Amino acid sequence: MTYRRAAIPAVVGGVLIPVLLWWAGASAQALHLQGAVDLLGGRTTAELEHWLVPWSYDPPDSLRFSAGSSDTAGSDGSRYGELYRTALQIRFVAVFAFFVPGALFLVRRLPPVRGRTPAALLAVWAWGLVAGTLAVAVSAPWLIASQGGSYCFLPQLASMISSGRQILVVAALVAAVGAVLVARVTAEGAGPLPRRPVPAPAARPAATAGTAVIALSSVVLSYQSNAAALQTAFTGSGVFAEPGDLLRQWLLLGAWTGPSGTPLGDWLLYRSADVLLLAVVWWALRLLPGLLTRAAVPAMAVGAVCATVIGLLASQLLRVVTDGTGMRWGLLHLSAVLGGGVPAALTFGLVAGAAAAVILRLTTGRAGTAEADARAQDPAQDPVQDPDRDQVQDFARP
Repeated sequence: MTYRRAAIPAVVGGVLIPVLLWWAGASAQALHLQGAVDLLGGRTTAELEHWLVPWSYDPPDSLRFSAGSSDTAGSDGSRYGELYRTALQIRFVAVFAFFVPGALFLVRRLPPVRGRTPAALLAVWAWGLVAGTLAVAVSAPWLIASQGGSYCFLPQLASMISSGRQILVVAALVAAVGAVLVARVTAEGAGPLPRRPVPAPAARPAATAGTAVIALSSVVLSYQSNAAALQTAFTGSGVFAEPGDLLRQWLLLGAWTGPSGTPLGDWLLYRSADVLLLAVVWWALRLLPGLLTRAAVPAMAVGAVCATVIGLLASQLLRVVTDGTGMRWGLLHLSAVLGGGVPAALTFGLVAGAAAAVILRLTTGRAGTAEADARAQDPAQDPVQDPDRDQVQDFARP
């Protein structure tokens, strides 16, 4: 698919996601109405407000109150209110700026035709979560400054990066559906893009290597003692003190401990979410080279990030379903875990995709060399009789 054909769906999705987030944020003020509280209940209203406030363009009540005063404090409050609006402007523009290049790249490398549509939809959806998370991270310093600054800058930055992710899951899904539908229309007449299966001896080691990188974060670093050592290993001073929370955001895909004090069956059920994450990543990396139009390192890296995000969403949904406190706290409270771990998925997904691409290149190169030696020893072999010949040479080609 050409850049011109792929740019249209990318821009459509890029416009949809900030518009949906702005609309959701504008609805936060309606939750303060007495009718909304009576209809939804106090707990549900507070939970929804927590979801929507990070995308609300209206300043918080504290800033609006101080802005309405006539003294010096009111003047400072007015400036803080303007700084808050600037932070939200940066946030919405950054969502568009991060979403469009990634969606453009995915639509070109993973066009939604000939059986690729579900994979393209999931990939663009996952990239929408990544774009939203990066936008929150970029705009967070302005938002912290609008609240008067903070001595503990890094912990507050980590807290803001993890906010607003629940409504982002829904907005990114709608934007992905819109982008993929437009891509399906623009891809008509672009020429056949047949699906090329990758030989299993090459794809399995590559998928295993990429999954091992994800397991390093999900299994090794996320273990309670290792996570605690990681969070307390680095110290700083002044504004950059206490970087442990920020490191946790970007390096850990979960948190777990041994079954001490917990029935073994419940512990294994809880750990099944991590198993599902690794299974989704392995299966996606196993199929990804055959779905991509070119299995190069950048495409594999971005694809691995998207696969890790989808695996996280699947594991989080499994935890919501299997959590035994659903009747006590409510489904809305349990759904607060959705969308977490995206910064760590970006960090380790890029490494996992690069590792998978390198292993794929090495294994297909060896397969091509072994095939050439076999043909040299048996010149009478008919090339047509070897169906994997084209695939091996294609993926071994730089």
